[in-house]
Amino acid sequence: GPCTECSCSSGKEPDKDSSHTKKKENGDRLCVPKIFFGTRTHKQITQISRELKRTVYSCVPMTILSSRDYTCIHPVVSNSSNRNEMCVELLEGKQGRSCSYYHGVHKLSEHHALQSAPRVYQAWDIEDLVSLGRKLRACPYFAARELMLGADIVFCPYNYLLDPQIRESMDIKLKDQVVILDEAHNIEDCARESVSYGATESQLRAAREELDFMVNNNIRQKHHEPLRAVCCSLI
Repeated sequence: GPCTECSCSSGKEPDKDSSHTKKKENGDRLCVPKIFFGTRTHKQITQISRELKRTVYSCVPMTILSSRDYTCIHPVVSNSSNRNEMCVELLEGKQGRSCSYYHGVHKLSEHHALQSAPRVYQAWDIEDLVSLGRKLRACPYFAARELMLGADIVFCPYNYLLDPQIRESMDIKLKDQVVILDEAHNIEDCARESVSYGATESQLRAAREELDFMVNNNIRQKHHEPLRAVCCSLI
């Protein structure tokens, strides 16, 4: 598979001479950049991975990054409205319990069903990964992230590439990689969404009440008064 520790991932400028020498000495191939293929929705990823299966590139190591909404198989967490928080809590073992599916990740990421022969991969979509995860009792969400290390092509929704917080949490490094954006005319909307935040009127009123309390009780008055003014003007 492609090297994981090389000029691409370390962010250093590749030293042409040394990398060529290295190639001759121990037969290593030069570092190949990953292709990050961004789409607008998860549904489009499914369509594209099905198309990939029909091409000569269907044996390229790949992965699909998606949210826990699509890939969590824990019976309690997957039915919760705040999956991300519950998942993190379980992994931190705060209630003395952990997630057995998470501890089985390697069973899924190394599974032969993702390969048509040893080291020969075959294209798959999220449904394939999730149903295999259920069979093996292994977490598809973290398996997909683990598969990113050896993948030549990584499919994901736009915001995984555009939103710096998601990029960081998913450990996506785009330096020296290839980025393809499908239907790129949607990028502006997605970029706006990534830096937008919605608040309801009742949330603003609740915030104003709390800020009133702070100001009236002389708690960091000079910090809270301007915030209260913003809430009032928005209301």
